[in-house]
Amino acid sequence: MTNPEMHFFPASEWVPNHPFLPVLVYRQVFDAAERDRAHGFERRFSDAGWQGLWRNGVFSYQHYHVGAHEVLGIAEGKAELLIGGPDGATLEVRAGDCLVLPAGTGHMRISASDDFLVVGGYPQGQHADIETAAATPGELKIIASLPVPHSDPLYGAAGPLVSLWKEASGSPD
Repeated sequence: MTNPEMHFFPASEWVPNHPFLPVLVYRQVFDAAERDRAHGFERRFSDAGWQGLWRNGVFSYQHYHVGAHEVLGIAEGKAELLIGGPDGATLEVRAGDCLVLPAGTGHMRISASDDFLVVGGYPQGQHADIETAAATPGELKIIASLPVPHSDPLYGAAGPLVSLWKEASGSPD
C-alpha cells in the first residue's frame, strides 16, 4: 500500500478549496506487471465502491466540485496540474499516480503529453457538478459537510484516505 502525500490549500481567489480535508496524492500505485492501468484504476475504484467512472483528461480551465469528492487516476502519459486554485501548487503527475480531491478543490490542466489519460470517479452517493465561479454560502456549507467516503478509492475501507480524512475532519469514526 502506498502512503499518500497530503496537500492543504486555503481559499484561492474565487476557488473555495476544502476548509479542512487535504488533497491526497498517491505515487506509482501499480507494479510493472500492470499493463492496462486504465482498467486497473477502474477495477480498484469500482471494487472500493466509487462510482460514475469516466475516462478523459483534466479540463484546461480552473474548476471545482461542490457535490462530490473526486478521484483522478493517471492511466497514461504525464501532465502538470494546477491544484488549489489560481494561487495553488503545480503538481507533476505521471502514469500510475492517483489524486483524491476533496469537494471544493480547484484543479486544471496546465500542460499534458499527447497520450494523457485519466480515469475519474466519485464516492457512492455523490455526484459531481462543474463550478467556475465563487461558491455561495450554501455551497460552502455543502462542501464542508459532505461526508468522508467509507472507502479509499485504491485500497478500500482499510485504506489511508478513511483514517486521514476522518482525523482531519475531527470525526471519531
